[in-house]
Amino acid sequence: MITLNVDLDERSYPIFIGDNLLNYFLNNKNLISDYIKGKQIVIVSNETIAPLYLKKTLELFSSYQCKSVILPDGEIYKTYDGILPIINCLMENQFDRHVTLVALGGGVVGDMTGFAAAIYRRGVNFIQIPTTLLAQVDSSVGGKTGVNHPLGKNMIGSFHQPQCVIADTNTLKTLDDRQLSSGIAEVIKYALINNASFFNWLLNNMDALINRDADALAYAIKFSCQDKAAIVAADEKEQGQRAILNLGHTFGHAIETALGYGNCLHGEAVAIGMVMAADLSVRHGWIDSDTQQKIIELIKLASLPVQIPAEEKQVSVQELSRLMQGDKKVLDGQLHLVLINALGNSFITSEFDRTKLEQTLETFSTK
Repeated sequence: MITLNVDLDERSYPIFIGDNLLNYFLNNKNLISDYIKGKQIVIVSNETIAPLYLKKTLELFSSYQCKSVILPDGEIYKTYDGILPIINCLMENQFDRHVTLVALGGGVVGDMTGFAAAIYRRGVNFIQIPTTLLAQVDSSVGGKTGVNHPLGKNMIGSFHQPQCVIADTNTLKTLDDRQLSSGIAEVIKYALINNASFFNWLLNNMDALINRDADALAYAIKFSCQDKAAIVAADEKEQGQRAILNLGHTFGHAIETALGYGNCLHGEAVAIGMVMAADLSVRHGWIDSDTQQKIIELIKLASLPVQIPAEEKQVSVQELSRLMQGDKKVLDGQLHLVLINALGNSFITSEFDRTKLEQTLETFSTK
């Protein structure tokens, strides 16, 4: 088991990474008690994950007053109304401020459970047990919680840190290929923002990741979590450098919203967004076309798209531009983007040519 730490003073917490961690904690139940305040537990999962791992998770918390909430599976359900079953369970059982919510699932479950924990009785504890690669390397770490709105992704939410993260790599064996690739998109992001050697490692080891090699997955998860933990510790509430983690996301969130939540997976949209960021960076002369092609090659090796899928819905330049202008990274009316000036070196800027941005949007739009 690998243990990393997110250093946030009194809100610090560990990330546990390893194979069969659910069994490990089940056999050492005293370890989990360190991260639970009272005697009440609500496990939140979805219809896909619950049949696979809920029974074991219930056993882990068998000594507590424990309830479970099973949500429908899919990004389309990540709404304000979607968290009401969690709140209803808490209210109906009169759970107090010492209740701990447990998010058992992917990024959608984690975001919704964390947001419910943030707002119930003005904040209660929660634990992340991410079961997808995307959640293990990104969304379960850092305390971003929230839900979507028809006009924008993750626009309603809160920063609320978990008590711990248990990333059991064994759960990735039941992940479908498309979801696995979606998670690899976030791994590629970490390589592009600050580590060229990791980018080259991914080029050489992508087959191992796609084929679910345990050592390769553990290395990629550890590297990604280390990077995110360090960035979050330096800028917990995204007042500055933490925004570097949004490489590909401003473009990607616009794509997700335009196509309809769930039609394009988050990692798929981020992959396209990173290609769009590379395209805009080339137009400014910050990277050359050879670097752009290496980025596209790696994304393709991960079985990820590099163009907006035209068969889902026609997406215009105007729609993409409007949605990007409503993004969370807009400050004082200025759109900030994460762009690239070398492999493993990205930067945040509002000083880009709007005409060149329009050209990038025209290249990738489908209408």
